[in-house]
Amino acid sequence: MQNTFLHEFKNHINDRFSFLLRSKLLIACSGGLDSVVLAKLCNLLGLKFSIAHCNFNLRGKESDEDEAFVAQLAYDLDVSFHKIHFDTKKYAEEQKVSIQMAARTLRYDWFKKLHTDSGFDFILTAHHADDNLETFLINLSRGTGIEGLVGIPEVNDIFIRPLLLFSRDQILDYATHNNLVWREDSSNSDTKYLRNKIRHKVVPDLKTLSPQFLSNFKTTIGNLKQTNEFVKSQVKRIKNEILQNIDDDTLKIPIHKLREYGHPKTCLYFLLNEYGFKAWNDVEHMLTAQSGKQIFSETHRLVKDRDYLLITKVKAETTNRDYNIPEAECMLMIPSGTLKIKPIEEVGEKDLKTIYVDKEKLKYPLTVRKWKEGDYFYPFGMKGKKKLSKYFKDEKLSLLAKERIWLLCSGKDIVWIINYRADNRFKIMPQTKQVLKITIT
Repeated sequence: MQNTFLHEFKNHINDRFSFLLRSKLLIACSGGLDSVVLAKLCNLLGLKFSIAHCNFNLRGKESDEDEAFVAQLAYDLDVSFHKIHFDTKKYAEEQKVSIQMAARTLRYDWFKKLHTDSGFDFILTAHHADDNLETFLINLSRGTGIEGLVGIPEVNDIFIRPLLLFSRDQILDYATHNNLVWREDSSNSDTKYLRNKIRHKVVPDLKTLSPQFLSNFKTTIGNLKQTNEFVKSQVKRIKNEILQNIDDDTLKIPIHKLREYGHPKTCLYFLLNEYGFKAWNDVEHMLTAQSGKQIFSETHRLVKDRDYLLITKVKAETTNRDYNIPEAECMLMIPSGTLKIKPIEEVGEKDLKTIYVDKEKLKYPLTVRKWKEGDYFYPFGMKGKKKLSKYFKDEKLSLLAKERIWLLCSGKDIVWIINYRADNRFKIMPQTKQVLKITIT
């Protein structure tokens, strides 16, 4: 058994992970069966590795004995040993997460820190085929898409799982036949945890259905992974065809084009999943919602804008403070750019980023502020006044665009809707004595 299993593991490393043979590795070791076997196998293959152990301080003396056991294992294998203690319960309470989630976050954050600080190339964990099946069933019970059914990845950035091909029975047989010693975590038998309940009550019954159940499951996982890769390639194609960049922070989806692909809810899932959206029924309803409707993820906002959906990053609240410009000042930095004011002799070309005004008509200090309901101005080149809300509607400005509007004001009067339209009251006339050129960059 020793030679057979070791030979299979060696071939697996050579076929799938040959880069590990020349890498500096860190093995995450709890002291349990799986991680002890992984450490022993890597040692027999002559891999260059160290061992890392987390003491979560959840089982009193038992946790300390686990730590001492792993320290001795590292000593016996003549490899360096890294350890850390966590106040897991305190962290879980502070972060309002479960003990299991707290422990996972703490250990993976520490592994990443070791990777950076100590120069490890990869971190090996001892997940195996039964872990994969349990994860599949957990995700299935909670409701998931195909990405939740493809199992634990063998390679996930710096984390490598070289035992994922093998079952727990294979690992146990190897350990038993070679008289290996390991620690048993008493909490692993507590069926109040979902994973343990699946491990001890569901999986054994599934395995009785067929002697080849786990093998067939691995085949299914392989098929799902291939399907997922195909789906990803199609999603990439659709993204290239349908997503339109408005600026660095905003993407636009034409609704009519989205509908051409059919199954809009599914398309929206694959288009928006990476932006953190989860309430997919609400997302689908955006297609028929009134313009201006918006929903949020933790990082992004989805806005209905007439015949489009807009995706934009959620930023820290932009300040609504007013900025003053004294007469002696010629430059002001605001969130949307830098205003420059310069006296000139001759009027040059006009564009949306440049206006020319009669200085004598201005009241100092000038003010730059956000627009608000009820604001009105006298559009340059037109007679009469117009509410900004009406102007924005006529210009078909989106909700996002309106939120980014800044005004240059003289007293209570608007001089310029910055980047859009100047006010007629401040235009230069034949009798104008001093012309100011105002630009935004």
